Amino acid sequence: MIGIAVLGAGRIGRIHASNVAAHPAARLVAVADSSKVAVNALAGQLGCDASDDCAAVIDRDDVDAIVIGTPTDTHIQFMMRAVEHGKAVLCEKPVDLDLERSLAASAEVERFNGRVMLAFNRRFDPTSQAFRRAIDGGEVGDVRQVIITSRDPGLPTRDYLAHSGGIFRDMVIHDFDLARWFLGEEPVEVMATGSCLVEAGLTEVPDFDTVMVQLRTASGKQCHINCCRHASYGYDQRMEVFGSKAMLLQENLRASTIRRWTENATDAREPLLHFFLERYAESYRNELSAFIECLGTEAAFPTSIQDGLRALRLADCAVESASSKRAVSVG
Repeated sequence: MIGIAVLGAGRIGRIHASNVAAHPAARLVAVADSSKVAVNALAGQLGCDASDDCAAVIDRDDVDAIVIGTPTDTHIQFMMRAVEHGKAVLCEKPVDLDLERSLAASAEVERFNGRVMLAFNRRFDPTSQAFRRAIDGGEVGDVRQVIITSRDPGLPTRDYLAHSGGIFRDMVIHDFDLARWFLGEEPVEVMATGSCLVEAGLTEVPDFDTVMVQLRTASGKQCHINCCRHASYGYDQRMEVFGSKAMLLQENLRASTIRRWTENATDAREPLLHFFLERYAESYRNELSAFIECLGTEAAFPTSIQDGLRALRLADCAVESASSKRAVSVG
């Protein structure tokens, strides 16, 4: 049994801790969070130790690995403490909001020969995995275009937005990672546009709530990403991969596949799943399983700190492009 501690008792920490507690090859040793109320409630629910001192939990001898689900500005300090103690890390994206700090942290992880997996959970969604297998197996042929639609059901709080790093680093970063994964090549050019169509006051943050991004690789492969912070009909997650032999399409998931025809509606279906915790519940479980399996075999993690750096670089280029209204080369 691998002893794992989860740092963070917020919404992402709760899902990670629950998944660790339910995993047959892991033991949830402790959860830690600066909020004593939140961490005591979560630990009581899952039957593990609670602490308001993340550093002390990392140092415990019975903790073999940690999962970091704390605010972004704490990721590097907890990651490096764990690495220096020879413990593996599953860290929520991004490494940091600042690329230079992220690059320095990556160099330190390499110097200590540390093991860090970046939590790009959408790669572990069953449909994303099926897409990748179809691409690798030649079913799609040469990938030509990737199209990603990602729209949230509602705008986060103003305080969240003020500390999020902006929509490109907070929300679209998941789509940048999937784009890289499906294209099979690194984008060399980013063209982005952003608007405040949900709440005009976001210009004061400053941030956008509605964006479109175009990516181009050196060979000319293309990706189009469109994101919005608010969709009146729910959490909208769709993808398309178009190649020389075939097209793959992922529609939205729903609680039921039932479709109804009545005197009042035609082809009526259940609402979309509420938000990311519901839509990607299975991907979070699969992500943790992949992390634990690699710990047991010493195999390379399927997502690395380098993946986090490349996605963050694309986000920075998108910010620059939206501000300058021109295409930006990825250095």
